[in-house]
Amino acid sequence: MLLDADPCVMLVVSQPFWLYWRDASRWRRHVPDFLVRYHGGAVAVVDVRAEDRVEAGDAEVFVVTARACELVGWHFRRVGVVDAVLAANLRWLSGYRHPRNHVEPSASRLASVFTAERELSQGCRAVGDPIAVLPTLFHLLWTGHLIADLAGELLNERTLLRTRP
Repeated sequence: MLLDADPCVMLVVSQPFWLYWRDASRWRRHVPDFLVRYHGGAVAVVDVRAEDRVEAGDAEVFVVTARACELVGWHFRRVGVVDAVLAANLRWLSGYRHPRNHVEPSASRLASVFTAERELSQGCRAVGDPIAVLPTLFHLLWTGHLIADLAGELLNERTLLRTRP
C-alpha cells in the first residue's frame, strides 16, 4: 500500500524475478517481494520482512540481493512492519484511489481551501455537503494532492490537511 500510495512510484511488480547464486556449499535462490520503478527512471528492489523475523540465512539473502542490485544500478531496500495507524489510514484511503472519485469542481475547491492548513471537517464543509465532498477529499489524499500526517492518528474530522507544496 505504501508503494501504491507514493506519487513518485510509476510501477510496482510483485515477485518480479528469481535470483540464483552459489554459496560455499549449495545453490541458493530468492524471489524479492517487489520491483519498483520511480518517475525519473530509478529502480528499487524491496524485500519486506519484520526485524524480529530476520534470521541469519535471511540476512545473507538480503546482502546478496543488495549486491546484485548494485551491479545493475538499482537500489535495494528491506522494510519491516508498517505502522498500524499508517496502514489503517492507507487501507481506508485506498478505497478512494479510483479516478471516479476525482469530482470537479470539488477537487479544485478543496485544493484552494487547503492552501493553508486546516481541519478536514472545516475544509470539507467550506466546499459543500460532506457526503458529496468527502470521496474527492479522500481521493486527493490518496493521490498526494492533499497531505496529512497519516501515521500520527487515524483520520478524523480534526485531522489537519494542506495541499502539497
